[in-house]
Amino acid sequence: MEIIVQKFGGTSVGSVERIQNVASRVIEEVNNGNKVVVVVSAMGKTTDELVHLAKQISKNPSKRELDMLLTTGEQVSIALLTMALKEKGYDAVSLTGWQAGIETEAIHGNARIMNIDTTRIHKYLNEGKIVVVAGFQGITKNQEITTLGRGGSDTTAVALAATLKAKKCDIYTDVTGVFTTDPRYVKAARKLQAISYDEMLELANLGAGVLHPRAVEFAKNYQVPLEVRSSMERERGTVVEEEVSMEQNLIVRGIAFEDQVTRVTVQGLPNRLHTLSTIFTTLANHGINVDIIIQSTTNADTTSLSFSIRTEDLEETLNVLQSHKEILQYTTVEHESGLAKVSIVGSGMISNPGVAAQMFKVLAEHGIEVKMVSTSEIKVSTVVEQSKMVAAVEALHEAFQLAEEAADVPVVSQ
Repeated sequence: MEIIVQKFGGTSVGSVERIQNVASRVIEEVNNGNKVVVVVSAMGKTTDELVHLAKQISKNPSKRELDMLLTTGEQVSIALLTMALKEKGYDAVSLTGWQAGIETEAIHGNARIMNIDTTRIHKYLNEGKIVVVAGFQGITKNQEITTLGRGGSDTTAVALAATLKAKKCDIYTDVTGVFTTDPRYVKAARKLQAISYDEMLELANLGAGVLHPRAVEFAKNYQVPLEVRSSMERERGTVVEEEVSMEQNLIVRGIAFEDQVTRVTVQGLPNRLHTLSTIFTTLANHGINVDIIIQSTTNADTTSLSFSIRTEDLEETLNVLQSHKEILQYTTVEHESGLAKVSIVGSGMISNPGVAAQMFKVLAEHGIEVKMVSTSEIKVSTVVEQSKMVAAVEALHEAFQLAEEAADVPVVSQ
């Protein structure tokens, strides 16, 4: 018997009826002759509701106590699902993250998994039990409860699959797979049959909410076969794998986007060797994530630096820069909010020059100003006005013919 790991998100377990549906999907795998480990998230919007509750008590709640609070959401889900499985005549046991042996680093709110002791899980599997594990949580060496950050249940599932040497890991969501872009915004979006780890990782990092970036990293590093599937529809999903044999003619495979982006410009910085490392180390030490970076040198003595951040981090970013002004020695700081990031992703871009040029041309033809640019071998990201984000995505989706099947898409000549 081989081990299968299934993960069900908050929407999939959002009601008693949906929990019953999840139980049926789990039983299907058991009846196929597999040992099954199930990872579940908190029901529906439970995590958001718990955060809201905490904020009514404290504007800046203790991160330790917040972790203690938020982990209760998954405990509700695992208990109810286990009850549902038992009612259907299948032996099951629920485990919290720490009971499942998930050890994390000592960081509250966004911890990384350091080790998993699967002894207890194997014991229950060998006894013929379905093991239901709470996602999103773990415990430190000092017995402190931690959470893995947003999307952490994906990471829990893939990490367990890797450690258990599972045959595969199925990620069940409220969509039927990975689409060329978000179908809620672009009606022409099409489900992909397969996508590479690298492409999925770029899309996840750039705002596609189907899979958490850490989960894709785990899958790539440990070669865990992934499939993103619908918890409600009985159809095949999107396979995430090392090499994609299908749809090879698609140079651009997907378009990701995210709003609430702010551009910060620090002017009059001293043009010295360690200026960049000093400013970004200072921001990193305060947990501020910087994305696109542009440097412009105006003369031999000074330089200016622009970078993008999440708008929610703006106030803290300005405070950090102000409190370190004497060390950083800049003159002024400017910022522009109301921006969004739109990115095209595709491994075919490596061998097809001119893709970025085509992207800029399309945006210009639609009157969309590009304010910042960042590139890698398989992606091009642009910062545009938030009000034009959807228009930019639609225009690019059409221009790169993503609504069409691969066989019908001509290869761009080099």
